[in-house]
Amino acid sequence: MTITLYGIPNCDTVKKARTWLETNDIDYTFHDFKKNGITAALVAGWLQDVPRDTLINRKGTTWRKIPDEQKAAITDDASAVALMLEAPSVIKRPVLTGAGQTSVGFSADAYQQIFKK
Repeated sequence: MTITLYGIPNCDTVKKARTWLETNDIDYTFHDFKKNGITAALVAGWLQDVPRDTLINRKGTTWRKIPDEQKAAITDDASAVALMLEAPSVIKRPVLTGAGQTSVGFSADAYQQIFKK
């Protein structure tokens, strides 16, 4: 099983997730959105498991800077994917894949359940 953690390295929540994975000896690959980019296929894959309202961070500064008419145009997965490709920082972080599910955000309790041995 290949675990991949997607995010940006200076995000506090991503740092917490990385620390948790390392403390619990879970091998993973880190994929930096900004450095390594994302693809429409990757985001569409996440949307197979996670609703777009979960994947889009509507509380962050990136979302607040988006014009209201562009926000209103996010009416389906295709428009959500286009937004996330244009502004990857709007994706709620971290995104964890490869543990039998796609998980968005971080909580120690949730990760404990995902990685039950």
